[in-house]
Amino acid sequence: MDWKKKGLWLDFEMPIVELEERIQTLQDSASVRGMDVNEEVERLRAKASKMGKDIFAKLEPWQRVQLARHPRRPTTNDYIHFIFDDFVELHGDRMFRDDEAIVAGMASLGDRKLMVIGHQKGRDTKSNIRRNFGMAHPEGYRKALRLMDMAVRFDRPIVTFIDTPGAYPGVGAEERGQAEAIARNLREMSDMPVPIICIVTGEGGSGGALALGVGDRIFMLENSIYSVISPEGCAAILWRDGAKSKEAAKNMKLTAKDAQKLGVLDLIIGEPIGGAHRDHEAMSREIKRVIQETLAELEVIPINELLDQRLQKFLDIGVFEESGKS
Repeated sequence: MDWKKKGLWLDFEMPIVELEERIQTLQDSASVRGMDVNEEVERLRAKASKMGKDIFAKLEPWQRVQLARHPRRPTTNDYIHFIFDDFVELHGDRMFRDDEAIVAGMASLGDRKLMVIGHQKGRDTKSNIRRNFGMAHPEGYRKALRLMDMAVRFDRPIVTFIDTPGAYPGVGAEERGQAEAIARNLREMSDMPVPIICIVTGEGGSGGALALGVGDRIFMLENSIYSVISPEGCAAILWRDGAKSKEAAKNMKLTAKDAQKLGVLDLIIGEPIGGAHRDHEAMSREIKRVIQETLAELEVIPINELLDQRLQKFLDIGVFEESGKS
């Protein structure tokens, strides 16, 4: 299989991929010979389904990291294509340039008009260079803020898709105010008088993720991650050894389940068996359903109350109470 040769499958996926190859080979052979292999095909499919459930129910944190970075995982543009109608992309921060690591624009979801903003990675080396691997410069975050302000003027809810290793750490980005751009987004998003839904779809890396991550509801896909630093960066700082990335991932509490336990998010959105990369349309349908239900819930809350709830939501993160005397 070409995908296998190109390295587009992870090691722990290979037993499933190989079984699916057997199914395809059997069907192709039966088609040529005019044989009825439906019973055998169904048996193998049931076996593949069970194998997938068993493997993905026992994933280690590092394997979740690998899935969050999977080269075939849906991107913001994929979700825009499958979920929204009438998307009109808008460009530029009106200060320096257009940052293609951030995709943003107006769109429709049924009768609702929204502003959709998200990090955008590439599919190959060329497109990843163009998109800077989803790592935005300050102008990307300023573009996002400009369009969020536009959403407020037109009274449109905001939906953000978060998938970035982090904000770009280059000298030029720092010279143009990377930290200030992120901080301004945090401040402004906390007080925007429209419903805001934030969805971590892949990597939620550090301030680069937070700059699109202040909202009324924070969701994560089942195999996404959210952390202050990458496992590789953590391993380099703590042990000066990148080989300890797996150990770092285990201790960083970066999975969706960890974030839910810590009160960082509101809901884990389940993925198709095998991960979102195996069925972009099914994953998009589930996200669409969650967005529609959440907007219906948020739109009936008075704005002043919504803003109070949003502020309290973030004030509560990291607050712990003693359960008894030591």
